[in-house]
Amino acid sequence: MMDSQKIIFISLALLLSQSAFAAMGDEPLVFQLKADELETDDSGNNLLEWNAQAWAGGDLNKLWLKTEGERHDGETEALEVQVLYSKAIAAYWDLQAGIRHDAKPSPEQNWAVVGLQGLAPYFFETEAALFINSDGDAAVRFSTEYEMLFTQRLILSPELELNLYAQDIPELGIGSGLSNISAGLRLRYEIRREFAPYIGVHWKEYYGDTVDFLSTDGEEISETSLVFGLRFWF
Repeated sequence: MMDSQKIIFISLALLLSQSAFAAMGDEPLVFQLKADELETDDSGNNLLEWNAQAWAGGDLNKLWLKTEGERHDGETEALEVQVLYSKAIAAYWDLQAGIRHDAKPSPEQNWAVVGLQGLAPYFFETEAALFINSDGDAAVRFSTEYEMLFTQRLILSPELELNLYAQDIPELGIGSGLSNISAGLRLRYEIRREFAPYIGVHWKEYYGDTVDFLSTDGEEISETSLVFGLRFWF
C-alpha cells in the first residue's frame, strides 16, 4: 500500500498538471524532450548518469518534468524527479513551482519547489531553486551553463552547480551549509542540431559538515573524471 507521502506527491502532480494546462488557455501546445547529459566515465564502474527534461505548453505557461540520476553496475543509486508549473514573468525568465521526489538514495524524500529559470546577461543559462521537504528541511540549488561556439557544430559548454542546506540531514549524509560544488567542461560536436556526442571533464567536491558524514562512511570527498556522452533533443 502507498504511504501518505506518495499519495500526496501523486495528488499534487495531478493538480499541478491540471492547473498548468488550464492556464495555457488558447496558447498553441508545443512539446520538447531534451537530454543535456547522458554519459558514462572512465572509472570502470559501469556508470550511467543523466540530466534530462521535458516540457509541454506555450510561450507563457509550461508544464515541466525534470529528472537526473545515476546508476552503477546496473543499480540505481540516485534518482530525482521534479514536476513543475512554469510561468513567464519577464523576457527570458520563468518562475517555476511544483514538487520534487527523490526516490534514491534511501530514505525517499519529497520536496516543495519554487525557483527561477532563464537566460542571465551574457547568455548564461541559469537555474536557482529553493526546496523544502516534509520535515521542514530547506535546500538551495544554483546552476549555470554557457556555450562557446568554435564553429556552428563544435561547441564548448562550461557549467557550475552549487548545493546548500539549512540543516544537517544525517540520514542522507548531508551537512548544513555549502554541501557540494560540481563543475564540468564538455566539448560536443553537433552531427545535427538535435544530436551531439561529447567528451569532457567533470569535477565534484564536498564541503563542511557533509565531509564529516562522507568520511565516516568511507566515501570520496573529491572526484574528477573524464566523461563521454550524448546530448539530444526533439
